[in-house]
Amino acid sequence: MNSVLIRHWAALNNVLANHDDARDLDGKTLDLATVVAGARYGKRVSLSQRTRDQIYRSEKALKKHLADGELIYGVNTGFGGSADTTTNAMLQAGIKVDGSNPSAVSKQFGNILPLDDPTSATIMPEAWTRATMIVRLNCLSLGASGIRQSVLDVLLQMIEDHITPRVPLRGSISASGDLNPLSYVGGAMQGHPSIHVWKRDHNSDCQVKGADVALSENSIQPVRLHAKEGLAIVNGTATSAAVGGLALHETLGLAAMSQILAAMSVEALHGMRESFDPFFAKVRPHPGQTTAANNLFKFLNKSKLLNDGDEMGPGVLRQDRYSIRTSAQWMGPLLEDLELAYQQISAELNSVTDNPLIDTSGPNARIMHGGNFQAKSVTSAMEKTRQALQSMGRMLFSQCTELIDPSKNHGLPPNLSADEPSISFTFKGVDIMIAALQSELGFLANPVGNHVQTAEMGNQALNSLALISSRYTLEAVTVLSQMAAAHLVAVCQALDLRVMNTQFMQALEQDFMAIFDASFKVHAMPSKNISVLAKEAWCAFSKQVGQLQSVDSGSRFHQAARAVLPIFVTALPPSDASPTLIQSWIDTLGAQALNSYRITHEAYCKNPDATPYLGQASRMMYAYVRQNLNIPFITEETLWRPLEPGETAGPAMPTMGDVIGIAYEAIRRGELYTVAVECIRNVEQDTVKCPNCLVK
Repeated sequence: MNSVLIRHWAALNNVLANHDDARDLDGKTLDLATVVAGARYGKRVSLSQRTRDQIYRSEKALKKHLADGELIYGVNTGFGGSADTTTNAMLQAGIKVDGSNPSAVSKQFGNILPLDDPTSATIMPEAWTRATMIVRLNCLSLGASGIRQSVLDVLLQMIEDHITPRVPLRGSISASGDLNPLSYVGGAMQGHPSIHVWKRDHNSDCQVKGADVALSENSIQPVRLHAKEGLAIVNGTATSAAVGGLALHETLGLAAMSQILAAMSVEALHGMRESFDPFFAKVRPHPGQTTAANNLFKFLNKSKLLNDGDEMGPGVLRQDRYSIRTSAQWMGPLLEDLELAYQQISAELNSVTDNPLIDTSGPNARIMHGGNFQAKSVTSAMEKTRQALQSMGRMLFSQCTELIDPSKNHGLPPNLSADEPSISFTFKGVDIMIAALQSELGFLANPVGNHVQTAEMGNQALNSLALISSRYTLEAVTVLSQMAAAHLVAVCQALDLRVMNTQFMQALEQDFMAIFDASFKVHAMPSKNISVLAKEAWCAFSKQVGQLQSVDSGSRFHQAARAVLPIFVTALPPSDASPTLIQSWIDTLGAQALNSYRITHEAYCKNPDATPYLGQASRMMYAYVRQNLNIPFITEETLWRPLEPGETAGPAMPTMGDVIGIAYEAIRRGELYTVAVECIRNVEQDTVKCPNCLVK
């Protein structure tokens, strides 16, 4: 799976970096990166002369078969369940090979036309339709559809000039392909005045115009369809494959991010690297698990926040909770599913999916009637992808809730608050929000393909519902992207709090030992060595400090000091364990701990930087969040709050939703995918340099 991620993003970057050359389509080599670049970033495509030659061969073969009087579905017969209808007019239209037969396109104009009301969208996003046009152009360019070059040139010119039909969101069952959405593409190619298009100029300004007006303004001659060409345009899986491809692109990025977030969660939760040791994959060699474990093991390299096992003992978990300990085993099958989905979508992008098809490979061309338009492969890819999105969400949800919950986060404050827990509830709203998001992901994960209804006079008894599945997969992408954004902001906050606490506890340990020596070193200790007692007392005190994170700092450290009393009662001679001495020690330690905490807290909040403590992947992602996205370490001073009486309003402050929104937008723009893929690329490079350090 690493190779798929790296290869896909490298290809996308190469296409985006090429400002001049257009990608030649030949029906065989279209990759997902080119579809994404063309749909979202307006990159150019073209047809080579060799491709044009193969298109001409199929056009010529079709004309010959029609001239010979052959009965060909959809050309000189009716369509679908009406294919048994053959009239003299149809036969004559077929024989007269330049005769217009637009009904294959116009019969599909049956959906609710696009509305501009954003609360009841009935229209596909522009990028979906551009991707559809690119995929359709590629499929038709293989030269098995009997379509003229001049028709494809109109489609190509519309892509080039950013003339994009407004296509209904719903209405396709993806049986004979996506007849309905593709019919709007075909209608626009014919300059149908009732078909509206987006027309985007070089400054990216966009206007809505009638297709006839848009074509005229760009000197594009509308298509007058000849025999078979209507079917060639509308009869295929281009929309399902295009929308599914866009969904898969996003999901691959989220799969990379989910692994980074898992590694960051291990560090924030003071977890163990042991869980991802290569031994586990060696004795359970699933490829996905091996990949995920290798990634996580390398991601955590050089981290100073991990639990190395020194803290094991009574009352302490010997191993991490499932949310982080089994994340490689959880992600592994998902990576395998996504790799198969990538193969399925990649094959579909380069498939001829209309009907009938023309085989020109032998000495005598053949007209072949079949069912390549059935889009079940896309449905299969999307169901796996959507299930993977739900499962990734479940893992992130578990990790994020544990970060926020002080009973599970190994010493972090409740609600990841950097301020006193009695007055600050920083991530409480996030805790609730991600529960809602995960519930929605669970609903969206339900399979679409088992809701098939017989359609079109009983002819389309099997229909894939691929476009519906692709649409819901993109909806799941949106939901998981919000959860990943919330998790990213939360885990960066948790890492800062963990580092701040680490610095505080390191300083406090020195203070503790000094106060201990001053209070008790003069006393005889027949039962225990003084240094052993000091260490035992520190362990008990530090454990209590972590467990009392929900208590305000003013009383937290005094309570922790009192919890050490049983150790002194059993260790000190009765004559020396005076209440006055013990109380003096508690007061001194509590006051010094509070002072040390406030100094550390103030210094860290002024200049928060967890990078020196982080593993290699966490360091890259954390630095990007803090430096490139300018998402701050969150305190009561960084978020909006109601003004106190008499307080003057200062600069506008963001809400927590605003902060998470910054991360969400960076995910949807692809910025954070790039960072995550770079982390995975570093793993692969390390593995190549050290081929024996990880299980292959």
